[in-house]
Amino acid sequence: MTLSYADVKSAADRVAGHIRPVTLSPVDPGTFGDAEVWLALEMMQHTGTFKARGAVNFTASHIESGAMPDAGVVIASGGNVGLACAWAAARHHVPATVFVPENAPAVKVAKLRALGADVRQVGTEYAVALEASRQYAATTGALESQAYDHPLIAAGAGTLMEEIHEAWPPVDTVVVAVGGGGLFSGVAASAHEHGVRVVAVEPENCRALNAAIQAGRVVDVPVDSVAADSLGARRTSEMALHWARRAEVTSLLVPDDTIVAARRALWEHRKLAVEHGTAAALAALRSGAYEPAPGERIAVVLCGANTDPSDLVR
Repeated sequence: MTLSYADVKSAADRVAGHIRPVTLSPVDPGTFGDAEVWLALEMMQHTGTFKARGAVNFTASHIESGAMPDAGVVIASGGNVGLACAWAAARHHVPATVFVPENAPAVKVAKLRALGADVRQVGTEYAVALEASRQYAATTGALESQAYDHPLIAAGAGTLMEEIHEAWPPVDTVVVAVGGGGLFSGVAASAHEHGVRVVAVEPENCRALNAAIQAGRVVDVPVDSVAADSLGARRTSEMALHWARRAEVTSLLVPDDTIVAARRALWEHRKLAVEHGTAAALAALRSGAYEPAPGERIAVVLCGANTDPSDLVR
């Protein structure tokens, strides 16, 4: 499956009026030397993450082409992607069935049901829920939605970069955390078109994209990080590896303690409660893993806020 800049532009038209345009907020001057740094507050998006963009593009595109079945969409998820899928389906008056493990957090199950999804709880592992969702699709004809490895999902996510560039045309660099690679792929496709450098950040022990770049092919990696709930993909997508090569992306790894520190700093200085995975992008600058050039203009993507803030309040 391929992803082009044209796909991102088409997605921008589809998501307009459905998603919340990203807000940019400046970091205090001098925080990172002479660099000018702005935070892209995407965690304020519908359902709390960037995933709403890809989900609404995926849904709208299939409706537009007449390919949305009467049975609607189905997905297996224990987290953000299920919420995004359910939200996008409700937005377009399409049935959504979400398979989750029996031990999925009650609060997430309640949110899914509040969005109108038909929640099916099976097994105690994601793999069981995934297989059940596939069987459901085969039996009912429901459309299988994806977490990240689909051009419509990635293109929708890429509309975030389009908005960043439109709001701040002089931007030189965008820093983004990477899990499976959907957000990264879309951002990279857009950034490359506009001549913007991409810095891809992963936890040291959740390095699917970094390992693929080094190996020259997609490979499986172990997953062990405080940010594994959102960045813990065992392998990246071929699409992400393609864009990492084409856009000459800078791939960086950050240790967990810097992620925890960045997340706490966002709370203490801005009262922003974000996921650990979200904080990984900022951790690259705060830890020195990425050293800005003098005068460099940097946008740091804060991509999700579905977190328990209780550990942030002392």
